[in-house]
Amino acid sequence: METFRIETTISPNRVITVRGVPFRPGEKVEVIIVAQPQASAKNGRYPLRGKPIRYDRPFDSVAENEWQALR
Repeated sequence: METFRIETTISPNRVITVRGVPFRPGEKVEVIIVAQPQASAKNGRYPLRGKPIRYDRPFDSVAENEWQALR
């Protein structure tokens, strides 16, 4: 199966035109449309995604003075 990939934008009248495909006339093809994520949604929802992680004292206990049993 040969794969042909192209990125395009939907026109205002909701039509997609693809020119210059590498297939013969009359050949059957399958068309799958996948929406690309919007840049504003990508940057706003998870601002720390992809950022480096650094642990300061990763083996120290957390909030040890908050435990009722230790008071």
